[in-house]
Amino acid sequence: MNYDDNDMEKDLNNENEESQNDGKKQSYASIPEDIYIERKEKKPPKKKSFRGSLFSYIALALVASMIGGFSASYISPRLVENIGKETATYSADPITINTNDSIDTVTAVVKKSMKSVVGITTLETVDDFFGEQDRGGLGSGVIVDSDGYILTNSHVVADGNAKEIKVLFENGDQVNAKLLWTDSTLDLAVVKVDIKGLPAMELGDSDDLEVGELAIAIGNPLGLEFQRTVTSGIISGLNRTIAIDRNTVMDNLIQTDASINPGNSGGPLLNSQGQVVGINTAKIKSGEGLGFSIPINSTKGIIDEVIQKGSFETVQLGIKGLDIQEYQSRLGVDLDLEKGVIILEVIAGSPADKAGLMNGDILLKIDKADIESMQSLKKLLYDYTKDDKVTLKTLRNNEEKKIDVSF
Repeated sequence: MNYDDNDMEKDLNNENEESQNDGKKQSYASIPEDIYIERKEKKPPKKKSFRGSLFSYIALALVASMIGGFSASYISPRLVENIGKETATYSADPITINTNDSIDTVTAVVKKSMKSVVGITTLETVDDFFGEQDRGGLGSGVIVDSDGYILTNSHVVADGNAKEIKVLFENGDQVNAKLLWTDSTLDLAVVKVDIKGLPAMELGDSDDLEVGELAIAIGNPLGLEFQRTVTSGIISGLNRTIAIDRNTVMDNLIQTDASINPGNSGGPLLNSQGQVVGINTAKIKSGEGLGFSIPINSTKGIIDEVIQKGSFETVQLGIKGLDIQEYQSRLGVDLDLEKGVIILEVIAGSPADKAGLMNGDILLKIDKADIESMQSLKKLLYDYTKDDKVTLKTLRNNEEKKIDVSF
């Protein structure tokens, strides 16, 4: 069966992608080892007649005149600009750039990481005009633990609705996988295969990223015929926010110009040390070189808990709320707030109820992090586990309060 992307990638403008290069190795012509300059034996000069000498002098004069005119037209601007002026000097430390450095780095990163990148194919049953149909999907994944744990995107596994998941390894082996955890809000999922001793990829520190540093993506763009395609670029931006649809906004993303296409989803974004710093998730089709990745640091706690407990349980604050901007828009009021969440209901017996939160309270911060929206609050709660304690900064009757909450 041939698999296509079928809306796996979070494309923002529903335009077609151009396929990437097939990655075939190039051959390079060899350079001759020796270069010879043949010397001719000297011969006695021929005697020239006066007439021949005269023509020779005239020809030399004409050539000299032509060369002089050409030279003057070429160098005169540099000479003229300094006439009557003090000579300007500019001194700077010399910068030497070895163009082979980045190529060698990319090659080394690929050799280190390639075996830890997998292809993921799925089957999902969907309803359409003709009834129930099986739809195939394709994406990428990253081996994050040698005992068979693989990190990918939630949309790669149909947000948990895939009835079949297969993992394709670098050596050609294809095995069935089990979905352990998925969350469409974060667009992350963890699947597992029953194989031990797999080459796990090293996780980097996405908080240390800087704009302009090397970024390398590996994945399966546009189908398995291009599997494990390597593209490279730079980190183009940090803490980016994009709207996937009316109800889904992804924030704190890494922006890169390394080419990302349908099928790259779930694959790694790597730094110059061959460490995973992001999980590729989306691109903007209306512009070139606009790809986005989920910072790897936001996945580490999830990975650890899934490995230890077999799943990941998010702590719940126990409220029903609304983004403050939407609240102001619906009610036509101006609270002079650009971000935050207003509590519409406190669930009885929940951590929020036990801490004394009330309907109408506006949540502004959780510890030191700003609460921008309900989706933002949900993502922030992923950083906490059961028995953790947090401090909420709230606004009640125009008065700021700090309320401690225990999960």
